Amino acid sequence: MADKHLEALLQENRTFPPPKEFVKNAEVTAAMARPKDRLKFWEGFAKELHWFKKWTKILDWSLPFAKWFVGGKTNMAYNCLDRHLSTHRRNKAAILWEGEPGEQRTLTYQQLHGEVCRFANGLKSLGIKKGDRVTLYMPMVPELAIAMLACARIGAPHSVIFGGFSADAVRDRINDCQSKLLVTADGGYRRGSVLHLKKICDEALEGTKTIENVVVLNRVAGSEVSMKGGRDHWWSDVVHGQSDDCPAEHLDSEDMLYLLYTSGTTGKPKGILHTTGGYMTGVYATTKWVFDLKDTDIYWCTADIGWVTGHSYVVYGPLLCGATVLMYEGAPDFPAKDRFWSIIERHKATILYTAPTAIRAFMKWGEDLPEKHDLSSLRLLGSVGEPINPEAWMWYHRVIGGGRCPIVDTWWQTETGHMMITPLPSVTKTKPGSACTAFPGIDIDIVDEKGESVDAGLLVIKSPWPGMLRGIYGDPERYKQTYWSKFPGWYFAGDGAKRDKQGYLWLLGRVDDVLKVSGHRLSTMEIESALVDHRSVAEAAVIGKYHEIKENAVVAFVSLRAGSQGGPELLKELKDHVVKKIGSLARPDDIFFAAELPKTRSGKIMRRLLRDIAEGRAVGDTTTLADANVVRSLKEQYEDKEGA
Repeated sequence: MADKHLEALLQENRTFPPPKEFVKNAEVTAAMARPKDRLKFWEGFAKELHWFKKWTKILDWSLPFAKWFVGGKTNMAYNCLDRHLSTHRRNKAAILWEGEPGEQRTLTYQQLHGEVCRFANGLKSLGIKKGDRVTLYMPMVPELAIAMLACARIGAPHSVIFGGFSADAVRDRINDCQSKLLVTADGGYRRGSVLHLKKICDEALEGTKTIENVVVLNRVAGSEVSMKGGRDHWWSDVVHGQSDDCPAEHLDSEDMLYLLYTSGTTGKPKGILHTTGGYMTGVYATTKWVFDLKDTDIYWCTADIGWVTGHSYVVYGPLLCGATVLMYEGAPDFPAKDRFWSIIERHKATILYTAPTAIRAFMKWGEDLPEKHDLSSLRLLGSVGEPINPEAWMWYHRVIGGGRCPIVDTWWQTETGHMMITPLPSVTKTKPGSACTAFPGIDIDIVDEKGESVDAGLLVIKSPWPGMLRGIYGDPERYKQTYWSKFPGWYFAGDGAKRDKQGYLWLLGRVDDVLKVSGHRLSTMEIESALVDHRSVAEAAVIGKYHEIKENAVVAFVSLRAGSQGGPELLKELKDHVVKKIGSLARPDDIFFAAELPKTRSGKIMRRLLRDIAEGRAVGDTTTLADANVVRSLKEQYEDKEGA
């Protein structure tokens, strides 16, 4: 990857030092961010949490299996809730929730504790005990967080499935981990429509053998669902009459906390396994330092809890820190495209953590929408999910942050459990589009195929970290092969990265998304960045298509900002713009204008489907798409051009 053409990519010279007022009130200093002893650094955060029994050893590392805080006994739910009840946080709002139709609910730490205990006792009444797996397939409602914490309280690992997945996906995940109980809802709201979750579950359960009970939350007024006698129970019946006292299990630091499945484009989904003590310490530390959390903050991470960002930075991390968490059920464009900004104004949110795909959509919709709302409560912005284009970063900084809010652009994965590369808002001078540097205590490097350090290559993690996955459920050999075989002794993330002259890290996306064009390697993310840098472009997705001479032809799918029109002139202008920003090798062979790009309901662009379209293959599974019609429209447009 380290050829001369990379030197033309992402040359970003704009820098933004931490605002003086922000630094003045921050807890983290530059000296704190340079720990001398990595293990002692992590142990310091562990000591801030509650342990029923202290560990005897910080780390036991038997490649590739790690044990953190060996011998320690603790409980995630106790640390998220009970630990705060003897403090001023007892009556502080833990969750501020807003449903898509507009309802609002507030749960204090005391109230949330009671709800969690009642549901935990309800789970026990249905025969759930320590070690039993519980599958959660729910909308973004407080009961999803309650169910997670109840499972953690009694030591029953949870497996949350994003509410947009199909019956087949639900069935496969239940069967893989042999769940004993399923928690769902009659439905949930998305863009004004109801997702009939219970109906999907009924279809999924036709092919399962281990589910003994199903708990159903009544979310949709007047809904009619099929309830199977002896198996299906309404949530309200399960918690009725239950005590609000449920002692937290004393769990070993390495007891499983949860499974979270990565869908993958081929093969069996991987059940990523996270344990208790190390993960708890990692998400606590990163939430506290990266978001510079204050007791007065109203913190909003817009991720769905069905993804790892929701696990770590909607539920566990913020509650460990005693924060007030804002939760929203629905889509960012319902009933209008300013829904996010109205939520921030209404609840006086101070921290916003969202995805680059959302930011680019907001850019496309125009500045007039956020300008209608008072966003002055915001003091910190965050980005997560994929590399952010420099121009999207600048728009976020200028339009949403008013030029006053530091931006923390974070890199991490389902497998890593918590943030790995991120600025510290009170310490780091940021650069638009760069995740900056590794979080303290994280050992990151960029290497070539031989494992030698380079400035552009493959991202590896050279030392264990607390929140790291402990394996793939039921398949230790696949775990070793997937993550530890390419560079024995190091975790290979599957991403490419570049390090600039100041030591800043630039994520280039999945290695699979690196194109070889005429013998040179180009990152799709960087070509996308060049396109989005153009004043007319809101979003871009770039893929490679087989070319008999160049090996790969560059094909781009572009959606335009409001007021811009596609056509031959803009087509030529965009191709020339890429050449100017990167070089002639990166010139797209084809550019297609699209009203929308195919995205999952969590906002990620499905480049796999675009490859299917470009290569003329049958389009793969579209069940997780927010709108399957987008793919059909693009396919028709592509076939029309190819046949012309």
